[in-house]
Amino acid sequence: MPEQPDANCRQCLLREMTDRANARLAEDLEAWIASIPLQQRAEPAETERRLVLCRRCPHLDRGTCQLCGCYVEYRASFTLQGCPDLPSRWALPGESSDSQH
Repeated sequence: MPEQPDANCRQCLLREMTDRANARLAEDLEAWIASIPLQQRAEPAETERRLVLCRRCPHLDRGTCQLCGCYVEYRASFTLQGCPDLPSRWALPGESSDSQH
């Protein structure tokens, strides 16, 4: 079985980190995401698509976007939240995907 990411995994999401502090934060983050009203929450498949793009981003640092300071798993869970990079790595509903990296 492959070794799990630890606190030093720069290109990891919080849910992938196994150290105690980040594991606890990931649990809290799951609760925050669950509290997003359904009409404001992105579909799970869309959230995962966005997170795939975030994991490829050089601005991801241990689950945090270095451009805006957010936890990427939380930001990606909102329907109307976009990527802060210019051009955006993921388009909002109704935007062209031509501007994506």
